[in-house]
Parts: sequence; C-alpha cells; structure tokens
Amino acid sequence: MSHSLPLVIGIAGGSGSGKTTVAQQILLRVGEEHIAYLQHDAYYRDLSHLTPSQRAEVNFDHPDALETELLIQHIQMLKRGQAVQVPIYDFATHTRRPETITVEPRPLILVEGILVFVEKALRDLFDLKIFVDTDADLRFIRRLERDLRERGRTMESVIHQYLSTVRPMHLEFVEPSKRYADVIIPEGGYNMPALDMVVARLEAMLRR
Repeated sequence: MSHSLPLVIGIAGGSGSGKTTVAQQILLRVGEEHIAYLQHDAYYRDLSHLTPSQRAEVNFDHPDALETELLIQHIQMLKRGQAVQVPIYDFATHTRRPETITVEPRPLILVEGILVFVEKALRDLFDLKIFVDTDADLRFIRRLERDLRERGRTMESVIHQYLSTVRPMHLEFVEPSKRYADVIIPEGGYNMPALDMVVARLEAMLRR
C-alpha cells in the first residue's frame, strides 16, 4: 500500500456478513473527519416507474439492480477533490428520495457493499480490498433481523427473497469476488485483531 492519497478502500462480503460493522469501526477509530464514506446500497436504481408488484419481482442482489456507473463517477470526483451528491434510497418503496446527501472529499474514501468487487471498473479503483467472510447461517439471521427492523419487511418476504435471489446471487457473484481481496476478515466486526491491523495500516498511511 504505497499509493498516494486519497486512498480508496473497498469492503465487500455477503449480506449480513458484518461489512457495515467493519466500516463503522474504521470510521470510529480512524476518524470520520478523514473519511468519505459511500455505501453501494445507496445506488440502487430508482423503480418509481414500476408498479409495487413489479418492484417486488426485481432481483436486488444482481449487479444490474445498482447504478454502479454513478458510484464510479462519484469516487472519481472525490479523488479529484470534488464533493458529490449521494442518493438516498427508500428500501420500503424501492425508490430514491428527492433529497441527497453531500459527501465531501477526504484523504480516505471508504466504499462498502456486497457487490463492490464484482465489476472490474469499480474494483480497479480500490487501493485496498477487504472481504468480510461470515458463515451463511449467521448472515441470514442478521439479514432477517435487519430487514424486519429497518426495512419494513415481513418474515415471509425475507425468507422468500433469501431463497430465490440472495443465496443464488451470493454463490454466483459475491463468493467468487473474494478472490480479489487483499485482506479477508473472518467474522467481520467481531474480529478485533484483524480490525486492529487494518486500522493501524490506514493510520500509518494518513501520517505519511
């Protein structure tokens, strides 16, 4: 990691693996003032042109469901020192809200999402690629709890989505993308030794 700043870090892993926990630990320990944080989930395509029943049939775990080209554009702008307007996605209605969030350029650009290592154009922007590797049963339980609590889903809809798209897409896209990782963190945010190593390295880059 001898790259010049801004440094772009990608965090990937299956749904419920603990990616967000790892990202939050980095934000907390390195300092939010040093980091521009982008979540791939914010870049889901707006489905307001579809009926609610049609939206429910969309495969949200396929790369085509995300406007990755906009995420790439935003990373490139941040690297040039320009602020970006990040979409706000409403997971209950599968639409984008009219307002956006302004993200300012920072020395570190942290990008998190299940599919961020899948597309080469995005993957090539990362100076450090971290994959969070967690057993499938734990990932499903975490996803179930999150979707019931935060995204207004029913248990039946979460289970149906997991069996019909989440698991197949994980096996097709997410798991194979692990081979591109520079660092693999088992058990995500609960793996303190691995987090200590990553944080120490990032802090060293900032000091330089």
